[in-house]
Amino acid sequence: MKISVELTFSPLQNDFEAHIINFIKKLRASGLTILENPLSTQVYGSYDEVMRVLNSEIKEAFELMDNGLLYMKIIKSDRSDYESYF
Repeated sequence: MKISVELTFSPLQNDFEAHIINFIKKLRASGLTILENPLSTQVYGSYDEVMRVLNSEIKEAFELMDNGLLYMKIIKSDRSDYESYF
């Protein structure tokens, strides 16, 4: 089963940029399809692989910071080729 996941990662501390950059670089290195925009990062792939990578990388990101939050939306389909029609 293919899924699409939208992530908004928000470390709640002064040095937040380094944490976000590190998190996105780790996702890029995973081999999954990753798309980024100024507000969020999207991850696409098979459910098992995406969730395996996210479980590991979210845990590591949280361990490396004092306080933070992560918003996550999961869609049951691969939306990586979505284009608006208007």
